[in-house]
Amino acid sequence: MTDERFSLKDHLFNRERVSYLGGLLERGIPGFDRSSFESEVLGRLPPLELKQRIDMIAEVLVSFLDDDFAIAADQIRASLPPPLDPTLSDNDFGEFILIALGKFVEDNGGEQYETSMRLLREITMRVSMEGPVRRFIEDRPDQTLELFADWAGDENYHVRRLVSESTRPRLPWARRIHIDIERPLPLLDILHADRTRYVTRSVANHLNDMAKVRPEIVIETLRRWHELGWQHPTELRWMTRHALRTLIKQGHQPAFALLGYADAPNVAVELSLQTKTVRPGGALEFAVTLTAGSDQRLLIDYVLDFVASRGAVRSKVFKLRELSVAGGEITTLEKRHPLRSDATTYRLYSGTHRLAVVANGREVATDSFEVVVD
Repeated sequence: MTDERFSLKDHLFNRERVSYLGGLLERGIPGFDRSSFESEVLGRLPPLELKQRIDMIAEVLVSFLDDDFAIAADQIRASLPPPLDPTLSDNDFGEFILIALGKFVEDNGGEQYETSMRLLREITMRVSMEGPVRRFIEDRPDQTLELFADWAGDENYHVRRLVSESTRPRLPWARRIHIDIERPLPLLDILHADRTRYVTRSVANHLNDMAKVRPEIVIETLRRWHELGWQHPTELRWMTRHALRTLIKQGHQPAFALLGYADAPNVAVELSLQTKTVRPGGALEFAVTLTAGSDQRLLIDYVLDFVASRGAVRSKVFKLRELSVAGGEITTLEKRHPLRSDATTYRLYSGTHRLAVVANGREVATDSFEVVVD
């Protein structure tokens, strides 16, 4: 049987995308050997993973661009496609293969800071440069953060987003930067009031990264932004919820309070399992009945404690429902949670598993069920 699973690396890096990049370079650089460039890249492409493909294309570019980095930077600039649509405000990611141009700058432009940063600003209007620019944050943090203070007010929202995204403490797939986690906060103070969701989502993700190590700073920052009133209240509420998502899963009470949930929910909870034994490929079915003692807002989650290898336990939090209830109101929430037999992120083991219901971060009901793996 043919394996038809989606391959991100082949979707982003294939003959068509390599030809697209080769065409850009051919139009921008007199005498560019497009045929040889594409042949070398395609010949080395198949065994490589996604990040390795970016690195490889950047390495190949060294042989096809000028040896003088300043001239090579001009060659790249002349080859760039038009900027992404400035009238959009979200989800306009551009052509991923252009990240290889940023990787070339990261690898070869360290001695020409100003030239490199000007070029990365140009490229990020076509595809985000949050990965490549981190090399320059690490090498010259003071100079780069001062530059970012100007970029935070740039007319192009991709440049503004780069300021937040590139300084995230735990940016996925990117090198670590060793700056104090609070240093970018003055930049976020500016960007949190941005008019585009693409930027404010990055700011919220940045705070969510911070919350994993300095939750008190995140709570303090969000409170201050609410007091300032610079951002539209609806957008700021969305940002606050998105920024606090990790703390909410952890049951961090100050985060619940900031979102307007009572510390101790006044509610009686009854948990009823419809299935007590589940096999891989089946589903855990349960119902949660809530009897409210007063008017209140409730955020109901559930936690599954999975039996892992060698008797260990792995817990995972899932959303159930957010609701407002009146005193005396009875509400029943039903859930069917599949336990896939072909999941790629977990493996099921036989044993007693625990289900817990959590209201406003407080565990309010538990039960157990059996998983049987034949």
